[in-house]
Amino acid sequence: MTGKNREAAHKAGSTDAEAILERLAARHSCRVFDGRPMDQETIRRIVLDGTQAPSSCNQQQWHFIVITDREALRKARDIAGGNPHFSECGALIYLTFQKGWAHRNYSVVQSVGAAGYHMLLSTHLRGYSGIWNAGVGDHSQLREMLGIPEIFEILGALAIGRAAETAPAMKAPRRPDETIMSFERFERPAPTIYPVKPAESYPADRIANHDNPFAEWNPSAWTWEQLADFRGYSVWAKSPTPGVFVSARHGEATAREMEVLGPVAPGEKVAEIMPWGGTTTVELLRHLPMDAQLNVVELSDNNLSFIRERLRREGLERSSTSFLRADRGRLPFPDASLAIVYFPQSLEQVPDLSGVLDEAHRVLKTGGRLLAGTRNMTSRYGRQWRDDESRGQVPLQGPFTPLPARTVRSAIADRFEITDEAGIGLAQGYDADLSRGAWRHRRRIYVIKARRR
Repeated sequence: MTGKNREAAHKAGSTDAEAILERLAARHSCRVFDGRPMDQETIRRIVLDGTQAPSSCNQQQWHFIVITDREALRKARDIAGGNPHFSECGALIYLTFQKGWAHRNYSVVQSVGAAGYHMLLSTHLRGYSGIWNAGVGDHSQLREMLGIPEIFEILGALAIGRAAETAPAMKAPRRPDETIMSFERFERPAPTIYPVKPAESYPADRIANHDNPFAEWNPSAWTWEQLADFRGYSVWAKSPTPGVFVSARHGEATAREMEVLGPVAPGEKVAEIMPWGGTTTVELLRHLPMDAQLNVVELSDNNLSFIRERLRREGLERSSTSFLRADRGRLPFPDASLAIVYFPQSLEQVPDLSGVLDEAHRVLKTGGRLLAGTRNMTSRYGRQWRDDESRGQVPLQGPFTPLPARTVRSAIADRFEITDEAGIGLAQGYDADLSRGAWRHRRRIYVIKARRR
């Protein structure tokens, strides 16, 4: 082959490669399947495609367990807890590997991960949809259900199948090139590196989702830019699927908060501050008159696009709803322009409580209402947070530290006239009993309503 022919072949190969890579890049995670079964031979081919991935030392110490039985899929869903799509997918493929071959760099884990991604690409190219699930629930229950010996570790599961017509066909945003790549040496923008507690070293084998001694839960240790970055990408770990992914800490509690808010007059301008994934926005919109002007305020445009899609899926699109970004804690409104400002368990997530309340005071008109629900440190839940939850990794919505109810009350009383208080629930979970009695400051969620003088 002449040099000219080689060059032509190289160009043709590059063109083919770009077309293939563009198709692969269109793959996105699906959490809503139509429940139809898949052909077993197709599933088998997908798994075998995965085994073409590189394997450390060619040991191939992986094993893949395929579940297609509907009853078993429902049991897998129940064990996983937060993965309703497990019961509706065409097949669930558990990824496991034999322990003892991981080396110091988790080489076998890398190999199984490569195989799993290869399976997702095969699924996509064959016209199906899929999603990788690291959270699969209690491993001991899965071992019993699937007969997995102790020497094998469960890494996660792939749910594959046909996407339902209602499934959001959206790919989560990817970071800009300059934030994830550098040449010759490590260089990365500061807002994309999240705070940790100071330590001489951070050994990877000491860091787990449920036990991370270096996790920095205190939002005051974070900059506004770091919070915006964290929330703007991690929100996409969920899905804007209607009716699901409601936090166990919210549950029916948001409806109770709306009871405290009370009636809203037609046409009033309302701002919801930092709702993260929009589950509270759904409840708020259902409470507001159709012509109320809701302004959803988040720290990242990525959050806003997620919330916008969630509302569309819930059938709550309104022309009077706006989506605005707050930069460095400053609310994007003129002075004295709003009737209501609502903090849906977000005051405990801000670096500067006083500054944020000052902003709320600035943008509320005289007589305007402030409503805040906060996770309460002086409650049974607060004790559970200190003793257990805070030992783990920072959650997807970002760092937070529950606030003592009386601290919140004092900070708001310095700026507003308090008109109502209530407490919701007791321990962590869906308990949404509302009380205005003497124990309101000891409830899981403290709700306060106030008026600008």
